[in-house]
Amino acid sequence: QVQLVESGGGLVHPGGSLRLSCAASGVTSKIGVMGWYRQTPGKQRELVAIIDDDGTTFYGDFVKERFTLSRDNVKFVIYLQMDSLKPEDTAVYVCSAQILTENRWFDYWGQGTQVTVSS
Repeated sequence: QVQLVESGGGLVHPGGSLRLSCAASGVTSKIGVMGWYRQTPGKQRELVAIIDDDGTTFYGDFVKERFTLSRDNVKFVIYLQMDSLKPEDTAVYVCSAQILTENRWFDYWGQGTQVTVSS
């Protein structure tokens, strides 16, 4: 059974940094795009960053070079390094992955990890 397990969230002061990790387990074939989205109450889920299996990345406009997404294709893990965090970055960050299962691509989601930026 495929699972995405996130870690690394927490409380940080404005200007601080956090590193989120998302590990996929139970994968028996191929993983395509992996990435992070974030959710705050009353707002639509928004894309933070995604990365393809060749390392190509795409970031949401609000990131503005503050975040860096990387990927380990051997361990099926992605890392989101978040620097210069702002209070408006406070959200639940959710990992996603497109995984090939029985010759079809399916979207999988993690449980989410809370990131709080506050003084």
